[in-house]
Amino acid sequence: MSNKWTNQNIPNLTGKVIIVTGANSGIGFESAKEFARNGATVVMACRNMDKATSALADIRREVPNATTEIMHLDLASQKSVHQFAQAFKDKYNRLDVLLNNAGIMWVAYGKTVDGFESQFGVNHLGHFALTGLLLDVILATPNARVVNVSSMGHRQGEMDWDNLMFAGGNGYGEHRAYSRSKLANLLFTYELQRRFETAGASAIAVAAHPGASDTNLAGHLLDAWYIQLVYNLAMPFLAQSQEMGALPSTRASVDPEVNGGQYYGPDGFMEMRGYPVVVSSNDRSHNIADAQKLWDVSEELTGITYNWGEQVTV
Repeated sequence: MSNKWTNQNIPNLTGKVIIVTGANSGIGFESAKEFARNGATVVMACRNMDKATSALADIRREVPNATTEIMHLDLASQKSVHQFAQAFKDKYNRLDVLLNNAGIMWVAYGKTVDGFESQFGVNHLGHFALTGLLLDVILATPNARVVNVSSMGHRQGEMDWDNLMFAGGNGYGEHRAYSRSKLANLLFTYELQRRFETAGASAIAVAAHPGASDTNLAGHLLDAWYIQLVYNLAMPFLAQSQEMGALPSTRASVDPEVNGGQYYGPDGFMEMRGYPVVVSSNDRSHNIADAQKLWDVSEELTGITYNWGEQVTV
């Protein structure tokens, strides 16, 4: 595979249906735009509908013939996840790619409306629930993909089954919670791939990370003038554009050469920038016992049991 994979390598996506969560900004926006440019029907699943409307207009200005729509999805609300999944299935009978991209990063301790620690609740449990609710459509679509966006931060993540969501803020740290949620993304990806294989499904699960990308994901951290100064001085040297940062998840979503269970990231120094290639995740992310435990806990917390059913293709 070429180390210089770019948007020019995206195949014709006509007839494909793709969901991108968090598509109103950052790497999600870039991926959604390129999917639309290459003929896919793109559903932009977003929490903030004002920002989503503006993002949709931006895509249509650049890609006038884009078949793209916005649908409301708040991953911090299991009710919203259920409503989105039902609304999608009321309109579509196939799902070629579910790009679980949305996330929050390094926020103060808080809880979702369902009582989950916010970073774990949004970054993992929201997407776990969404994938489970859309599983029947995924399984019914030949060669479908679930792509989960993780982070270099997964390397600092640790699963603590006695205090998984920092109850009452006990032991909470913004970085610690974020890293745990990103480790969970990978444990989920690899376990989902194993279960696809066991079920004999043609669908695959893949992961990606953007490296260090200049997006607004951590924009809330820039309030102090001294942090802004360091950020403005360092970012041009450490980070890449959001267009480049989107390439790993874009490639994981549509490159015909991608295999289930792979993890894509930039090919440069410390995977911070560069072109998308297969990269490695740490040993903790491949811990099968932790992956199975996470799966069981996630089903219990969300109340969603994955139904593998009969394999019927559309």
